[in-house]
Amino acid sequence: MPQEQHRATARVLDILEHLAVKKEGLTLTELAQELEAPKSSLFPIVHTLEERRYLRQNRETGRYTVGSGIWILGAAFAADGGLEPIVEVMKKVVAECQETCQLGLLEKGNVLYVEKEDSPQAIRMISWVGNRLPANATAIGKALLSGLTDAEICRLYADGLPQLTEHTITDPAVLLAQLAEVRSGGIATEREESTPQLACWAVPLHRQDKVFAALSVSVPLFRCQEDKVELVCQCLRKAQKEIEHLAEIWNFKL
Repeated sequence: MPQEQHRATARVLDILEHLAVKKEGLTLTELAQELEAPKSSLFPIVHTLEERRYLRQNRETGRYTVGSGIWILGAAFAADGGLEPIVEVMKKVVAECQETCQLGLLEKGNVLYVEKEDSPQAIRMISWVGNRLPANATAIGKALLSGLTDAEICRLYADGLPQLTEHTITDPAVLLAQLAEVRSGGIATEREESTPQLACWAVPLHRQDKVFAALSVSVPLFRCQEDKVELVCQCLRKAQKEIEHLAEIWNFKL
């Protein structure tokens, strides 16, 4: 049984992770509203993070954004090798299929995008590292959810499945049926469930029989001819084997 998180530590991480995807920043009031926490409890944490350069504040707007301390931590991770072995595999996927490739982790009921290699095509998917989307609405999210049991998924979405477009799956039975196919070795898919005019395919990445991440390729619908889809799936299968092999060698724990 997982241990309960340390509340104060979790609050610090909630603040940093929330501001990491808010390029325009947030005021203390806005941050308190989004985290559903009292300003009085957030203020000393935010003040300390600013003093330690993990946050910075625009004095004119009062908005906080992530600071240089975060860059230093990220640079240390990169200097130790970071995700470079996986990134090299992703670059090969993009070179072969000419479409955007993304790496994601499951964070509660959302996908956290941690790496991306852009398509060289003029018309391509627009996204960024650090973005979060409901896992049920994306192929990469479904690949990640395949690592959970049906009971865990039902608890995760006890309040219902989030909907991004009219095509997003909101019926739990349909989602569970798709996840069963992925667990049986299938490739997760979605078509305009998260973004209009975009389709996506994804595979789960396993280490010691557990899903630790997932890899996806996104393709605009007008390029989704049969040969393109076949190529994308082939690239994902090959990359899946390479990354899972690397995960064992490098003991990845994303």
